[in-house]
Amino acid sequence: MDLAGAYTADRAAALSGVPKSTIHWWARNEILVPSVSAEKVKLWSYSDLMGLRVIYWLRQRKTTDLGVDIPRTSMPAVRQALDTLGDIGSPIWQPSSDPALFVDGAGQIYLKRPEGVQNLDGQLGDEGLLDLVAPFATREGTRGPDLARPRPDLRIVPAKLGGSPHVVGTRNETCAIAALAQDDFTTDGILSLYPYLTREQIEQAVDLERQLSENLLHKAAA
Repeated sequence: MDLAGAYTADRAAALSGVPKSTIHWWARNEILVPSVSAEKVKLWSYSDLMGLRVIYWLRQRKTTDLGVDIPRTSMPAVRQALDTLGDIGSPIWQPSSDPALFVDGAGQIYLKRPEGVQNLDGQLGDEGLLDLVAPFATREGTRGPDLARPRPDLRIVPAKLGGSPHVVGTRNETCAIAALAQDDFTTDGILSLYPYLTREQIEQAVDLERQLSENLLHKAAA
């Protein structure tokens, strides 16, 4: 389990930036079923977080770095793309792998297949396609933080601490540090417990958890 990361619905929603009600709806309707545990206590993997972001991003209007507006992709098209990826045994995202999903300026989805990058009708794509994972690998995508380096001194590593955000080079999880702050510990008080941390690291941990808590307040758009 540690190799994949394991996130409850609250943490999956907060980290991905996708409303909790949305990720539950997607799970019930088999759009993205949590891969660690799909039972009553659902657990999403790190790869699932990336998948949640990709699907959510597809469903929004978006603007490229060059200022080109891309319309939202229909849910039937998203479902068809995910079904096709399943048929060819390709996940939405996996470590050290080439992108599997792309989108053009009209919001049309393209898939990486053995024959090349094609749209859902089998037409080959051109060089102007956008890599759907890139926004989340290189910068903040939705309301969720960067899923590898959420703050300068914080990291998320699927094989470490179940994928929990932590201070780089330590096993100090940000949720534990923030819990101390919520219990009225000052930064100096937390430093007295963890003298090997810096003031900046503590402040980053508290700030990240504040962002994640705020994410959970967002509801799904109509």
